[in-house]
This record gives sequence, C-alpha cells and structure tokens, in this order.
Amino acid sequence: MTLTLHNTLTRRQEPFAPLAPPRVTLYSCGPTVWNYAHIGNFRTFLFVDLLRRWLEASGFDVFHIMNLTDVDDRIIKEAGKQGVTIADLVAPFVVAFNEDRDYLRITPAHEYPRATEFVAPMIRLVEGLLANGAAYRGEDGSVYFSIAKFPAYGRLSQLDKRELKAGASGRISSDEYDKENAQDFVLWKAAKPEDEAVAAAWDAPFGRGRPGWHLECSAMALELIGRRYGAKVLDIHTGGVDLIFPHHEDEIAQSCAFTGEPDFAKVWMHAEFLNVRGTKMSKRFGNITTPRDLRTDGVEPGAIRLLVYQTHYRQRLDLTDHALAAAREGSRRLGEFARRLEAAGAPADGAGFLAAAERLSADFTAALDDDLNAPRAVAAVFEFVTAGNRLLDQGEKPGPRALESWGRTDRVLDVATQGAIYAVSVGQARGPATVLGVGADAAIEDELAEAPPIEADAQSAWALAWARRRGAAKSRRDFKDADRIRDLLKSHGWEVRDTKDGSSHVTRA
Repeated sequence: MTLTLHNTLTRRQEPFAPLAPPRVTLYSCGPTVWNYAHIGNFRTFLFVDLLRRWLEASGFDVFHIMNLTDVDDRIIKEAGKQGVTIADLVAPFVVAFNEDRDYLRITPAHEYPRATEFVAPMIRLVEGLLANGAAYRGEDGSVYFSIAKFPAYGRLSQLDKRELKAGASGRISSDEYDKENAQDFVLWKAAKPEDEAVAAAWDAPFGRGRPGWHLECSAMALELIGRRYGAKVLDIHTGGVDLIFPHHEDEIAQSCAFTGEPDFAKVWMHAEFLNVRGTKMSKRFGNITTPRDLRTDGVEPGAIRLLVYQTHYRQRLDLTDHALAAAREGSRRLGEFARRLEAAGAPADGAGFLAAAERLSADFTAALDDDLNAPRAVAAVFEFVTAGNRLLDQGEKPGPRALESWGRTDRVLDVATQGAIYAVSVGQARGPATVLGVGADAAIEDELAEAPPIEADAQSAWALAWARRRGAAKSRRDFKDADRIRDLLKSHGWEVRDTKDGSSHVTRA
C-alpha cells in the first residue's frame, strides 16, 4: 500500500510523493517560548513525531525543521512587564521545551531555528517583496504585504478575501497599524519605544523595526532548505488547526510572492485541538495542563503517547482522568509484554508467532499508510499482545520475525512503559529516570559519568533508553555522542548493531 496523507490545501487524502525522493523536507511550526508549552501544543508535536518516524521507517530521508518563536507581540509585552529583555524572558522556556520534548520521547528536529537568529534572511525576504511590488511601506514606517497582489490568497483556508479579518484564528489580535487595505498583513513592524526597551528591534534598509510573526517561518524555512538543498518548496508543512488562518495562509502568500513558485509546501497537515475534560484549554477556565504537570504526577511518557495516538490527529482529543488512567494501564501492559517477549526469544519463530508477526506487520503498515491512522495501528499492536500472551502461555517461542515486527512498532509508536522509575518532580530525576531523559537536561558528559548501576529487571529498559538516546544523537548528526553512548552500552555488556534501513538493535554482548 502507498502512503497517503490528508492535504489541507486540497482537502483530499493523496498519495505522498516527495519532490526529490527519497528526501523529504519537513517544517513544523514550533512553540512560542514566552511560557511553558501546554499538552495541546505537544499533541501537535507528537503527531509530527509519528509522521517523521513513519516516513523514516518507510525509507524516506527526512530533514526536519521546527522553529522557536522568540520574538512576537506577546513576548515583547511580557518582557516589558517584567523589565527584562526578550532574550532573558525566553531563555528558561527554551530549556523547558527541550526537557518536555525529551520527557515525551519526541525525536529532536535536525534544526531548531530561533527567529532572532534569522533576522538577516527576513530582511532579504522583505526587500524582495518590496522590489517586486508585493509589499509596500505604510505611513507609520512598517512594511505590509498587499493581498491584492496575490490572487491565490485564501486558498489554504478556503476563505473569500472580501470576508477576511485579521486575527481570525484567535492566535493573533488585529494589528495596531493603519493599513491601506484591511486584509493586508504586516511583514516588518516599525520599532516602538517598548520594542527598544526589551532589545526587540533591528536595523533594516526600510527602517528599524522587528519582523512580523508570519514572516519568521517563511524566512527560516526558505533559508534552511535553500542552504542545504537549493530548494524553494517544502515537501510537508505541519501545525495545529489554529494556524491555518491567518498564519499559514500568510506564509504561503509571502513565500510564493518571493520565490515565484506556485506553492510554499506540497502538503499541508494540521492536528486538531486537545480539550481537557470536555472543555477547551484556557487560562480563563484554569485548566492549562503542561507535560511537566503530568510528569510531576508521575505519568509515564509512554502513557501520554498512547493516549494521543488512540485518537486520529484530525479528530479532537479529550484529556480526561479516565482516559489517562486507561492509557497508563495500556502502556504498562505493553511494557510487561515487551519484557516477556524478549525473555522468551528463540533462534526460530513458532508457527503461531510467525503468523501473528506477519499479521501485525501488515495491519500496522496499512493503518499508518492510511493518513497515519494511529488508532488502527495501536489496535493492531494490542491484538498482537493478546495473541502473543496466549502463545507464550502455551509454551511457544517468539523468534527473529516476531521480535522484529514488535520492535518496528515500538520504534514508531514508542508507547510502552519502559519499566523505569520516573521522577515525580521536575529537576529531581535520578538513576534510571535520568538515563531515560526525563530528568533535568544535563549534559551528556554528566550522564555518562554518572551512569548508575541498574536493577536486574530494569536492565533491558536501561539499554533500550540509551539506544534511543544514541539514535537521537545520530539523527542530529552528533556522531561523537553516538559513539560515546555505544561505548557506554558496551561497557555494561550490551552490543548495538546498526542496520541498512537506519534502525538499530541492542542485544546482550
């Protein structure tokens, strides 16, 4: 079966064919680091993690970019309120995002561009739009994009231009600037005293100021794929449904007007909202939930991943106490089965296990090839667990095929509890918890030096956790750390074997 993905741009599920196979350029709108990212944000990031893992498992070479917005209206306002610079305000929240990402076992992106580090490409983009007439300077000194110069505006969100109003998604408010057309959006905001006060202004040929929020993603994506591949169009662009309009609509307009290409991304994918106990997450309702809240409650990351993947990414997810408890039990059951399966491993598969493994592989692949139908994929995994436990009770042994089929699903979903003790408060991880990446984001040198003795029943989980950490290091091309982790595993009696498909297997030496 061919991988098919739902494209927001066409409102159809289409066979996925990258522009330059096997390469896939994937851009994800990341967090605005003015506060802790909440679990709704991470619902989208976990969807992206599944997408990337499945693309890589399917043989694609993925280059993943996720931006960090470190300058926008909210950040400037909050920095002014606290009397600090924007850099000082966002610094702890960047660290917190990395901690939360690692806690949820999300594969790190290859690039995490920060808006303030890409101001020069943003200025070049604005200069290009001014030169070709797609942008103009307002009387206030700001630069705006002229919607009238881009007839395709509204294609992604399927909106009539005559009905558009700034801030329709709820993420941004209407701009304070005067515009020659109420639909035009700001590319570069003329500096104000409050910007200067928090070090949020830069010199530019068209006037000192700062980038508009929409400009940032276009400039960073085009700069990075251009620098790496000479490309002007992304294969896939992801985000939450709240970003469809105006953010992604504006990205398309300014990017295409600048490059002359008909598209900014071939495929646009959006994850739905996450509610808490049936109610939208909001400060007003006092129900903002963050990964660190769940971590403080001792919730295992595998359980959160399982909870998220039991609902399709294009359907609303409701986080309830019952759903979380069920996910924790399910994740625990998967972890117990994994340890039982590994302990019973044999040189050859029994007939029952061979049939179950073939069925798991076929059903799992069919599910994820169908627009990442994670609920069906999870169901296939639990069917294998039920069959596998029955076969183990009957004395049948799993062999290489069963172990590989199970391992493949685990590498993609990563929803099983790993059997380690998780820290119950942020920054207090120790022992296996630190090894599993749920503690403070300590440098790997410290982790290697501290590598603690592990209880016998947690040995496999410990080795698997380090193998995953090594895989993450390889993904970001940090081969020095990857080699050091391999040496650590070897010193504890574990051998890591890399395969041609990019996966790794860790076994007793």
